[in-house]
This record gives sequence, structure tokens and C-alpha cells, in this order.
Amino acid sequence: MSTNDKESLSNLRADSKTDKRKQSLYFPESMLQEIWEEARRLDRSLSWVVQRAWKIARLEIKKLPSVNEVDGAGDDDD
Repeated sequence: MSTNDKESLSNLRADSKTDKRKQSLYFPESMLQEIWEEARRLDRSLSWVVQRAWKIARLEIKKLPSVNEVDGAGDDDD
């Protein structure tokens, strides 16, 4: 790997920590209302609440079987 490649890779990693691309996410109305209420209660942005929720939940989510690992099971929404 050349010096320029290493610099580019380093810059890419640095940029990814501050990258603020827009992304649309869709939530059921009741869930979105709960998230909004928590954001207000915490005096935080909706984005902050969703990001914190992901950080807290991601290890549990990784334990879930993939669609390919489940035989004939349907979607189990809570």
C-alpha cells in the first residue's frame, strides 16, 4: 500500500466518524410518538435517541437469527 493509499484510508476513516448523510427511516406512528416523547423528556434530538437506542440494542439484535436461519417462521413484531 502506497503512502497516498494509507492517507486516503486514514481520511476515509476520519470522515466516516463525522459523516452526517441524510437517511429516511420509517416507524409506525405509535413508535415514532414514543421516540419523540423520550427525545423531549431527555432534551435531545430524535436522531440522538435513535442512535443511543441502536448502541444499546445492537448486541441483542446480533443474537437474532437471520431470515435464512429461520425455517418457515413469520415476522414477529412486538
